[in-house]
Amino acid sequence: MKRRVAVTGMGAVTPIGLNVEEFWNSVKEQKIGFAPITHFDASEYKCHLAAEVKGFDGKNYMDFKSAKRMELFSQYAMAAAKEAMVDAGIDMDREDAYRAGCIIGSGIGSLQAIEREHKKLLEKGPSRTNPLFVPMMISNMASGNVSIAYGLKGKSMNAVTACATGTNSIGEAFRTIQYGDADIMVAGGCEGCVTPLGIAGFTSLTALSLEDDPARCSLPFDKNRSGFVMGEGAGIVILEELEHAKKRGARIYAEITGYGCSSDAYHITSPAEDGAGAARAMTNAMNDAGLVPEDITYINAHGTATHHNDLFETRAVKLAFGSHAGKIHINSTKSLIGHLLGAAGAVEFITCVKEIQDSYIHATVGYTTPDEELDLDYCKEPYHEEVRHALTNSLGFGGHNATLAVSKYED
Repeated sequence: MKRRVAVTGMGAVTPIGLNVEEFWNSVKEQKIGFAPITHFDASEYKCHLAAEVKGFDGKNYMDFKSAKRMELFSQYAMAAAKEAMVDAGIDMDREDAYRAGCIIGSGIGSLQAIEREHKKLLEKGPSRTNPLFVPMMISNMASGNVSIAYGLKGKSMNAVTACATGTNSIGEAFRTIQYGDADIMVAGGCEGCVTPLGIAGFTSLTALSLEDDPARCSLPFDKNRSGFVMGEGAGIVILEELEHAKKRGARIYAEITGYGCSSDAYHITSPAEDGAGAARAMTNAMNDAGLVPEDITYINAHGTATHHNDLFETRAVKLAFGSHAGKIHINSTKSLIGHLLGAAGAVEFITCVKEIQDSYIHATVGYTTPDEELDLDYCKEPYHEEVRHALTNSLGFGGHNATLAVSKYED
């Protein structure tokens, strides 16, 4: 039998809060994280806004030497993991380290290290390359560093599926516990790519909004949407086999009940136009959870505010839910914090858990003008109502579709 999996700890570093409490309070206050780029001089770029993390200092979460040996994406992961581990009350001295693992993904790793060392290579030659360049840059080092910090000797992986990375990481950790390979998993995603190359690359792809008004730059599902805003940060959760969590008296925030994936097998950046791939991921997650479409009252959408994503994701919801689609509340957390790439799905999962806890579904901030074919309930205003079962979607470049079903815990 598949084992039940509980969420017992959460940690977040976001553009609107450096921990879960700050983040969630900001969500309820409809505080947006968009502002002019400060990580570099973007005056010559077409895109001038990003959702940067403000006030973060890695040395507040680890010793100075460790911080110096980690790039920003790893530092974000370490900070969020520390919060999550403390929140869960995990004492690794009391645990079998080989039954505790870590799956933390980053879509890109460190563009900062690549840019910095390439400049050094051109200006000073190959002998001046930092000996730690490779282990600081590669995306698996978030998972590696967290595993080392907490002595997690079970499965340690880095799921990399572009914008679906955070959701796939949590989903694969869920499966690991569900099928008996671990009792505890630290899981989530992280990213720190507000860099010259990152902004230039996504701008050239015509994926980013070029809007200079922070209040109008990220408009998921709105007729005037113009692209996504680059964000950064990390979301980390502690997952536990339910009986293990109950035995140690852990607080249980929610239960992951299903996980579904699919591939569009269609295009490197565009979702399938009919939404069939994303619909299958949602259906697979519901089937895994033993749910029917009518059980779902809320979806945290991928909702990037690009023309294609929002249109095709809407078609996917209609395909998966039929006539019930119009009764589902659908919102996009990216309306507040932008697109955190590999961290997006993890932070959005945490959002779902908080919404279930508080019986509160946040608004899609900035949504004012309906589009003709986008005719579902995109949460123009917040809802105060119970959420028993929710889905959270992530759709990544390359056609990667991932959905998690998260449910209110009932013994």
